[in-house]
Parts: sequence; structure tokens; C-alpha cells
Amino acid sequence: MYENKNQKLISKAKFKSRVFRNARWFLMLLGSALFIGMLGYRILGGFSWVDSFTEACMILGGMGPVKDMDNSAVKIFAGIYAIFSGVAFLSGVTLLISPFWHRELHKFHLADDDTDKDTDDKDEKKKTASKSKK
Repeated sequence: MYENKNQKLISKAKFKSRVFRNARWFLMLLGSALFIGMLGYRILGGFSWVDSFTEACMILGGMGPVKDMDNSAVKIFAGIYAIFSGVAFLSGVTLLISPFWHRELHKFHLADDDTDKDTDDKDEKKKTASKSKK
């Protein structure tokens, strides 16, 4: 998916495209998770669509439930949805951060390769200089 350390750094336009692509995946992931939560609260809890949206948003955002839950089915769903939401949110944040993280690591490796080449050039010059003295 991303370039390896032996390839040069991509252009800013391609990087921007990569960031927007990952942002779209992030929004689709969170939108899907939100829809699953709304559906669960609507079907199992009998909440209105607005209340289902509020509950799903609060759980997905890590704030916790708002309304009291009357039956066991919706309570179990809320627990499972909370775990799912935590994983979905962390995965989404990883999607957002990964292009920036990869670019910084790539810059680091490019700088490291330049340092290695400079050291190799100096060693080569020393070898040639010592051979010419003999």
C-alpha cells in the first residue's frame, strides 16, 4: 500500500490524496459503527431514532449511555457495542494517523541512508588516498 524505504518520498499531492483516502475510510468505518449502534438500540431497546443516535454516539465517543435501559437484551447489546466501538474508534484513529506516521518514518530512513552514503564515500576516499601513498 505504501512505498518502501528504498523508494523516494511521494509528492505532496499524492500524500494529500492518501490522507483524504484514509479519512474517507475513517468516516465510513465510524458511520457504519454508528449505524450498527443505532439499529441495535432501535430494535432491541425500542428507542426512537433520535435516542438511538444519541446513545450510539455517546458510546462510540466513549462517554457512556444516556438513557436507562429497561430490558436485558439492550443491556447486553450496549456492552458488546461499547467494546466494538472502542476497537472501531481506535482502528479509525490509526487510519487517520498512519499516513503521517509513515511519511515521518520514511523521511527518517531517507536521512539515515544519506548518512550511510556519506560515510561510505569518506571510507572510499580514505582507501584511495592510502593506496596512492603506497
